[in-house]
Amino acid sequence: MAAKGQLFILSAPSGAGKTTLLKKVMAQVVGLAFSVSHTTRSPRSGEKDGVDYHFVSMEEFRTMCDQGLFLEWAEVHGNFYGTSRPAVVKQLEQGQDIILDIDVQGAAIIWKDPTIEAVSVFIAPPSLQELEKRLRGRGTETNETIELRLNNAAREMEAASDYEYLVINDSLEEAAATLQAVIIAQRCRGHRLPTGESIDLRNDT
Repeated sequence: MAAKGQLFILSAPSGAGKTTLLKKVMAQVVGLAFSVSHTTRSPRSGEKDGVDYHFVSMEEFRTMCDQGLFLEWAEVHGNFYGTSRPAVVKQLEQGQDIILDIDVQGAAIIWKDPTIEAVSVFIAPPSLQELEKRLRGRGTETNETIELRLNNAAREMEAASDYEYLVINDSLEEAAATLQAVIIAQRCRGHRLPTGESIDLRNDT
């Protein structure tokens, strides 16, 4: 019987490079699944419904909240995001390790849930100055929006000490190697192979 999967919570301020980092790590580590959140915001260029997010209306989101279908949900930058409890529980029971990309509000909610065990990792930029440089380098947001994200980032980075692991995303290669090491270490801690498979040391012969 397959061992129960591990839930990994990853949080980071906007612009810290978490999305790029996750794509690199998930391409290198087998047995990882990405939890696709629900959101009320509009899709960005290149995003696909059901792949990057489940894009839903505010009415749909509220209905799911009322039905208790979210493991956590939060409002971020004026939009709502939520994690499907049934989907996460099903994947974990099937032995799948799950990456949950959520903000510090959502992480705090999950930590209070006695039915969910999760390993928490905070991804941080080298500095707020570097973060501002990255945000402005996108060229896709107004000064007002950038200032809002920087203010939120300062608050979120204060919560980094609540997380079990801290990864500084200065060099993408180094950050990816560190995050990969965290995942493999947690698998070994659960007596599983680095691939995520269960280890059975019993001799049945």
